[in-house]
Amino acid sequence: MKKSQNLKKMTLFALFLAIEMMLLMTPFGYLRIGPISATLMHIPVILGAIFLGTGYGAALGLVFGITSVINATMQPGITSFVFSPFVTIGGMSGNFMSLVIAIVPRVLLGVISGVLFQLFSRKWKSSTSAMLAAGIATVCHTIMVLGMIVLFFGADYSSAVGIAQNALIGVMVYTVLTNGVMEIIIASLCAMALTKAIPVYSIRPAKVQ
Repeated sequence: MKKSQNLKKMTLFALFLAIEMMLLMTPFGYLRIGPISATLMHIPVILGAIFLGTGYGAALGLVFGITSVINATMQPGITSFVFSPFVTIGGMSGNFMSLVIAIVPRVLLGVISGVLFQLFSRKWKSSTSAMLAAGIATVCHTIMVLGMIVLFFGADYSSAVGIAQNALIGVMVYTVLTNGVMEIIIASLCAMALTKAIPVYSIRPAKVQ
């Protein structure tokens, strides 16, 4: 039985990993909307955390983070230096903190998604728990990424997009209300739909409380 569960987990992990690679190689992974790309790369991370647990979710989040660095480096935009230490735009260069912004929130996305799903599952059915976990985790991810950009690259980012630094918070709030809302809705609907189609605990048995 345990061997069968492990095989299911590895198969599903490979599927989510393949989806991440597919998204990276198509325009759907990073959609250019304004200075920062909207993304669908968070969805396999969230689903992996829900179906497989926080460890797998964190691993998928790490892949998400690495692909973010690759995308920013290979297809740079005016603000790509905040995600890649290998990019210089208009005299503004990325550094080690670029890697922190690109990777740490994505790993934490996998952890937060898995933890929230487990907490919500104590009170609600899997589809509702998955929808709530996906939505909240996406909000946390967006806030972490944008917050780190303001913290580590506030002046350079403001200069790159041509706004006053004291207006940067407003721009970030606008980004959350545009790009972020789309990401939240898509992640929530995907999580709810997949958990209805595939029982979570056929992959990962529920823990005895």
